[in-house]
Amino acid sequence: MARIRGTTRLVGLLGWPVAHSRSPQMHNAAFAALGLDWAYVPLPVRPEDLEDAIRGLRALGFAGANVTVPHKTAVIPLLDEISPLARAVGAVNTLRAVEGRWVGENTDVEGFRRALQEIGLSVQGQTVAVIGAGGAARAVLAALALEGVGEVFLLHRSLDRAQRMLETLEASFPAAGLRLPPVHPICLEDPLPEGIVALIHTTPAGMAPDVEACLWPPDRPFPWGLQAVIDLIYEPPRTRLMALAEAAGIPAYNGLGMLLHQGALAFTLWTGREAPLETMRAALQELDSS
Repeated sequence: MARIRGTTRLVGLLGWPVAHSRSPQMHNAAFAALGLDWAYVPLPVRPEDLEDAIRGLRALGFAGANVTVPHKTAVIPLLDEISPLARAVGAVNTLRAVEGRWVGENTDVEGFRRALQEIGLSVQGQTVAVIGAGGAARAVLAALALEGVGEVFLLHRSLDRAQRMLETLEASFPAAGLRLPPVHPICLEDPLPEGIVALIHTTPAGMAPDVEACLWPPDRPFPWGLQAVIDLIYEPPRTRLMALAEAAGIPAYNGLGMLLHQGALAFTLWTGREAPLETMRAALQELDSS
């Protein structure tokens, strides 16, 4: 537990709920490793209280914050400045105070790119399937675009919602220097073509406490040639979707890699110091073994 004094720089996590988050342990371990008088605190904020919370961060002199569900989009109009990438994705996950102004950033995109690279999965010119059409899916699509993905199948229960998201991205991506690859919205139950190298799940289905939920039917085969299933959920560390993939002989990964790398990027934005990545990784792994 970080020791908080009158000189301590504070950052935190705005979300509802936040009790499950591993970010406090990860960041406080990083601050301690570098001898920084900083502390990271969870800040549970109901949706109707978000505007008051942002004013409170200003008044209390916070150096920055992370933002998680359900506030990543709602926070945007409450800030003074938004980075082009965060604007294009339509989601902010990191705030930083700059000379009295609050700037919104998105480190999820680069965090997911680094997680992909860490597991050695190249999507350049390849076909990928993404489940979901929310803020996490938008960040994943931006990361895939930057990685040079060939095409994407976007699975959702509502084709209208998926199409609306794509129309927004088509309008916003060019301003951030992004080119949206060919994206094909399809119903979640529709068959997928062969040759998909990765299936990426971006919805909360299966997250604690509803750990039995899974959008992929247990009797549905995975596409032939699938090299990886990635579930952005990290609590529990092994979801039902991951278990189904592993039973089919497909490597499965949770969202801890993305959490680690987006957190390291946020750490550097706040402190100006290179994040102690292995210390942060060890803090996350310690929670798994406890």
